[in-house]
Amino acid sequence: MANPALVSEANLRVDPTPRFDLSPNLFMQFMEPLGVTDSSVEAAWDHRAKRWRPDVIEATRQLGPPLIRWGGILSAYYRWREGIGPRATRKPYVNLCWGGVETHQVGTHEFVDFCRQVGAEPFYCVNFESEGAEHWRRGPDGEDRSAGPDEAAAWVDYCNNPDNRERKANGADKPFNLRLWQIGNETSYSDQHFGLDKAAERTAAFAVAMRKADPTIALIGWGDSGWAPRMLEVAGEHLQYIAFHHHFDSGLPDSPLHGNEWRKDPDRTWEHLMHAHRSLDAKLREMREQVEGRGVSLAMTEGHFALGGRNRCEVLSTWAAGVANARMLNVQARHGDLLKIATLADFCGTRWQVNAIMIPVPGGRSFLMPVARVMALFRHMGERALDVEAAPDGLDVTASATGRRVYLHVVNTRRTRDVQASLGIAGRRILGGRLFTLSADPEFEIIGHQDGVLEPVESRMADDATITFKAASVTAVELDLDEPRQT
Repeated sequence: MANPALVSEANLRVDPTPRFDLSPNLFMQFMEPLGVTDSSVEAAWDHRAKRWRPDVIEATRQLGPPLIRWGGILSAYYRWREGIGPRATRKPYVNLCWGGVETHQVGTHEFVDFCRQVGAEPFYCVNFESEGAEHWRRGPDGEDRSAGPDEAAAWVDYCNNPDNRERKANGADKPFNLRLWQIGNETSYSDQHFGLDKAAERTAAFAVAMRKADPTIALIGWGDSGWAPRMLEVAGEHLQYIAFHHHFDSGLPDSPLHGNEWRKDPDRTWEHLMHAHRSLDAKLREMREQVEGRGVSLAMTEGHFALGGRNRCEVLSTWAAGVANARMLNVQARHGDLLKIATLADFCGTRWQVNAIMIPVPGGRSFLMPVARVMALFRHMGERALDVEAAPDGLDVTASATGRRVYLHVVNTRRTRDVQASLGIAGRRILGGRLFTLSADPEFEIIGHQDGVLEPVESRMADDATITFKAASVTAVELDLDEPRQT
């Protein structure tokens, strides 16, 4: 295979010196009952069989998220004790944000069971005193929907205390051992919520109570909208992560990505999609400036395209959007020294194109959207980031390594043109390589379950370490290297 003496002639060169550790949690998902807006949890749960739909389980295993969060806006009025105990006695509640009525058939035990079945770690966003918002504090019949530090601490104890009698009485003798918890969700996004100083003070109060229940848990505090410095000043000693969200368009003026405008000009649509990663990079740089050197990591617990149009815009069903999301996953990897938790999708549902998994109702097989296809492919990732010293025009490349195996994630940003690359690893010899490639016509749309469609195609790398990356493709490359030379 490739001779290290010829590395200088390669046009795709990687320095094998590790730069920083990469977190597997850059590919998380989050599950939230979305009422009449997009039936997600209720659609994923089989009420007749009283279990999770097997096709949803199967699709989620294909996606392979390492971490799944429960709750978003719902957390502002979610009372966790209403979702435990015998299902027949669980009282339905009105979904104050998303509309409709939730059955509470899925609660703490069911969510943890789902995560265990798909190989993911569960974590919760707690009810943060309804974010300080009066419109979340009361249900339509005047019932109290707000919860304070004591209720959050009781949830931690219920999940993690080996001797918790309430959990044992509900059929779980062993603790769930949930290590990660989030305090506050989009708190800064409304002037009807807590102000910054109040939110920081209450975050500290929640953290103290929750840590009293289990000192080993890791906590995420809300820090978007410029809040991070003050949040860390007041509550930083209790927090391991600062959370923010990022919902984005192309970042260019006169975007065609809304409605059906994107169908009219493929070149213009592609240009806007390929530009969108810059918005994410700018957001991450903004957040880095606020937390760098403060002893915490970043957690983008929600992130996705935010486009108007039918069912949140059908361009997100296209492979072109999949390629765009792959570029953003590369951006996340480049910021992986501080970004440790991230996502680019809303996980599962029946309508929104921002979902990773679509659930046909009332029946049919669940299927992965383009964003989910690339997120699953990016699980071919090493433990430590490497530096890409050079790459041919048109290729967006990141590199990582575990031991003597190097992983590349290569996005061909050319819509209609293949790009050839010759690989070289500084000071090392490539012994062999495998490629896992996703490619399709950029205008191809995933609209249902189809076996063999947009599945990674595995191939061997040529002996001379040259690779032709197809137009509009996303490729994970695994390279085996010789032992490093002794100096």
